[in-house]
Amino acid sequence: MVMFGSAAGSAPQLLRRGLWALMLLLSVAIYGSHAPLLTLCKVDGRIPFSSASIVVLVELTKLLLSLLFLLTWDRALLGVAVSWRHVIPFALSALLYAANNNLVVHMQLFMDPTTYQVLSNLKIVSTALLYSLFLRQRLGRRRWLALLLLVAAGMSYSCGGLQDPGSPSEMRLHVTLVGLLLILVYCLISGLSAVYTEAILKTQTLPLSLQNLFLYFFGVLLNSIGCLWSGAEGGFLEGFSSWVLLIVVSQALNGLIMSVVMKHSSNITRLFVISCSILVNALLSVALFNLQLTLLFFVAVSCIGLAAHLYYGVT
Repeated sequence: MVMFGSAAGSAPQLLRRGLWALMLLLSVAIYGSHAPLLTLCKVDGRIPFSSASIVVLVELTKLLLSLLFLLTWDRALLGVAVSWRHVIPFALSALLYAANNNLVVHMQLFMDPTTYQVLSNLKIVSTALLYSLFLRQRLGRRRWLALLLLVAAGMSYSCGGLQDPGSPSEMRLHVTLVGLLLILVYCLISGLSAVYTEAILKTQTLPLSLQNLFLYFFGVLLNSIGCLWSGAEGGFLEGFSSWVLLIVVSQALNGLIMSVVMKHSSNITRLFVISCSILVNALLSVALFNLQLTLLFFVAVSCIGLAAHLYYGVT
């Protein structure tokens, strides 16, 4: 009977662990499928929709899903006292995310896409530094080595983890001085927005669905202003297709998953999820576009495996 009671008591814990693992795997799949889905959206070699419009739609979808979750699962907490002190911090968080989304577009005028993919891996370092500094989480040498291995994995994969059999294997990186400055600002804002959001989510006692409601309200507001300000040509839904709908829904779902990760785990977990997504990206690229895996892909996979072992497996 004791053994039965112990097993019964552990069942909810096992269920929670299983759901947590499933959620992380789903996030890995969404991150990894994003670039292939964008490629499938292309018409005559170009993306037919406005990126600003898609960001607004993603934020709106996250807002509506957060409201649905609040009304469905946290209805008993609707009477909780909320002041502007709870709401206003999310405005800065949304502003940082919106600034970074726009910076991604503009800074690629000063570098080629491959260089952006390589250098953007530096945001792993900036996020870890800010996480350690502002959240007072001490990272030992072993864990720093693990995070540096994630940077090496991302750079290796970006430098040529995949190859088109019909294209030359030689790769040249191009970036201007302004581009280098912008990539540093991008990495700083990326880390700051993630760590700041994690701090808010953890220090407030409000339910996560309500916190998400505040965050995505400001996200819709600020990105809508940015979309109108940019004056993109064509209609708001121009170029919209079933593939675009899948992107919007998947990115919205992933945003909600990441809020759970930051609330109940950390941004370090988020970094590992993003790094692991190159596996999904590679498999989809091979299956859909007939690209070939190179030695650098296996170098990246080895780095990720060793990083996970150093960060989580070694005591």
